[in-house]
Amino acid sequence: MSTMNRGLLDRAGSYITSSQAWRSIFRHGYPDTPLNQSLVMMGNVFLHLHPVKVSRKAMKITYTWCLGGLSFFLFLVLTITGVFLMFYFVPEARVAYNNIQQIQSAVAFGNLVRNMHRWAAHLMVVTVTLHMIRVFYHGAYKPPREFNWVIGVTLFLTTLLLSFTGYLLPWDQIGYWAITVGSNMASYAPLLGAQAHNTLTGQPVGVGGPTLIRFYTLHVIGLPLAGAILMAVHFWRIRKDGGEAGPPPPARREIEQARAREMEVASLS
Repeated sequence: MSTMNRGLLDRAGSYITSSQAWRSIFRHGYPDTPLNQSLVMMGNVFLHLHPVKVSRKAMKITYTWCLGGLSFFLFLVLTITGVFLMFYFVPEARVAYNNIQQIQSAVAFGNLVRNMHRWAAHLMVVTVTLHMIRVFYHGAYKPPREFNWVIGVTLFLTTLLLSFTGYLLPWDQIGYWAITVGSNMASYAPLLGAQAHNTLTGQPVGVGGPTLIRFYTLHVIGLPLAGAILMAVHFWRIRKDGGEAGPPPPARREIEQARAREMEVASLS
C-alpha cells in the first residue's frame, strides 16, 4: 500500500473515531492508566463482559471447558430457532400435532430447524449440568461468589423448566402424558401445590386444552425472559467478583512444606 493511500485511510479512520456517533457508542480516549483502562472496559456494553485482569490458569480450556459459553451459545440457538418455529406453530390442542407434522414435511428447512431446536435443548441441559458440577468442584460457590452461585442454581432450574414446558408443545402422546404426570406431581407440593396445579392445567384433574396455551406462554415468553435477565446478572457478577474463579490455592500444609524445603536448601548452600 502506498504512503498516500495509507495516509487517506488514517485520516478516514481518525475522522470516524472522532465523530460524535462513534464517541457516543465507544467511550475511548481515556489516559493510559490502570484505572482508566478499567473505565474503558466498564463503560462499553461489549467490552465490559471481559474483566480487566484474569487468572491465566483459570482461562485454560482444560479448567473451564467453555461450559458456560457453550450454554449461552445454545441459548442463542434455541432463541433463533424458536422464533422461526413460532411463525408456523399454533398452540391449540386440535391442530398442534398437525402443525408439527407440517413444519417437518411442508416448511422449507422446517425439519432441520426443529431438530436443531430439540437437540440444542437437550445439549443445553447437559452443558448447564456439567457447568454446575465444574463450578462446585472448583469451589467457585464460596465467598465472594455465593450470590452468583444462587443465580446459577436459579438458571439451572429455569433451563429444566424450559425443557419441560417445551416437551408438551407437540401435543403427542409422550408430551401429553409427561405433562399429566408432572402436573399431578406438582399438586402434592406443600401449601401451593393444588393451586398451582389448577392454574396450569385449567382443571382440577388431568390435562386439558388450556394447559397447552399456558405452557406455550411460559415457554416462549416467561421463562426465556427470566433466563435472559438472570444470565445478564450472572455475567455481570462474574466480572464484579473478579472474573473466573481460578484453581483453589494450595493448602497451608503445602505452603509450610515448601517454605521448609526452601530454608533447608538455603542453609545447605
